[in-house]
Amino acid sequence: MTRLALAAYGLAGVLAYPMIGPYVGYRVSRGKEDRRRRRERYGYAGMARPQDGPLVWLHAASVGESAAVAPLARRIAADGVTVLMTTGTTTSADLVAERLSDSVIHQYVPLDLKPCIARFLNHWRPDVAIVAESEIWPMTMVELRRRRIPQVLVNARLSDRSFQRWKNAPRLAETLFEGLAHVVAQSEIDAERFHLLGAHAVSVAGNLKADAGPLPADAAALTELADALGDRPRWAALSTHAGEEAIVGAAHRALSPHHPGLCTIVVPRHPTRADEIEKTLFGMGLKVARRSRGEVPEPGTDIFLGDTMGEMGLYLRLTEIAFLGKSIAAEGGQNPLEAAMLATVILSGRYVQNFRDAYQRLLRNGGARLVRDGDGLTAAVDQLLQEPATRLKMARAASGTVEEMRGALERSLQALHPFLHPLKLSVNLEKQGRGALVR
Repeated sequence: MTRLALAAYGLAGVLAYPMIGPYVGYRVSRGKEDRRRRRERYGYAGMARPQDGPLVWLHAASVGESAAVAPLARRIAADGVTVLMTTGTTTSADLVAERLSDSVIHQYVPLDLKPCIARFLNHWRPDVAIVAESEIWPMTMVELRRRRIPQVLVNARLSDRSFQRWKNAPRLAETLFEGLAHVVAQSEIDAERFHLLGAHAVSVAGNLKADAGPLPADAAALTELADALGDRPRWAALSTHAGEEAIVGAAHRALSPHHPGLCTIVVPRHPTRADEIEKTLFGMGLKVARRSRGEVPEPGTDIFLGDTMGEMGLYLRLTEIAFLGKSIAAEGGQNPLEAAMLATVILSGRYVQNFRDAYQRLLRNGGARLVRDGDGLTAAVDQLLQEPATRLKMARAASGTVEEMRGALERSLQALHPFLHPLKLSVNLEKQGRGALVR
């Protein structure tokens, strides 16, 4: 039955293939696809494959995953192995171009349809496929296994929701996960979950995001905004989801009388919601300046709305206090390590199960604090604005937690050694052969 289900999935993809043009076109219209490179989503290569030597396919879905695996990509490329890195969003493609243009070939990941993935694999012929975090695409996995291309998950994690979904389809999960050559998990909990779902070779390396550098920020923009804010008291609500902006707006109104000149920075997880958010905040009597319009906070600005993509490093550097969203009005939480790296005091709601390990460490060390609701958030921000010594202590604890979590890159490379070492040897033998011919 499982084989039949996978066969049906593959057939459905073949039948749907002629009709995916409008879907991709819609994504282009929403700015989610690169119009000039949309053919890459169908598996058509944007450039030729290097003729000589091995090739590693490294996939990272979006910005966070791309930043996490960037050091890994550099290390593999430093051994002379060609790295083909795929991503699924335009913002992650921009990050790869900015940070890794000298180390990798970038392509957009093909859709999980047999014609697309077959065309992609026929062209690039990877020796191994390394996939970041929890990207599980059935047809891609089936095609890789059929071609005997090892597939490894790195920085792997399974949220509570994803784990439950796979548990509800145990035979399908086992069929797919047992085909993985290795799973390098973020935590012991993640490792146990992958093992229960059918993965055989599982190890724990920690979170690669702890080994990534701090998020970058444009120096000119940082100077402009820091000058505009001056010495005004401020805090930030980052990666907020629907319902949380109203909570943050109410907190701002409650805090303003006690902290004259207060400016609250709000950065939604999805900037496409900016009009809706501005309307909500305006309805609460708050004056909003929007980054996407080139506006800067003026003396009367209550909320600075960071409705842009790829500038989280900028917003983090403008504050010492950050509330991370998807944790009060939504569930799962957001990755706290990016804020911790920049010695930012971290506040969050209680629903942080997607990043349980990182929050447990931060809470144990005193680098983060969880709040129950909007009133709790208001009280926590009020205290931190009044107590610089508390802010400093928590900020040091946050950055110290990141330091103790480092080492995932080396542990991941050790787990990848059986797959990467033969490729490195192949490169060295090829160089020696060319050297002998020259002599």
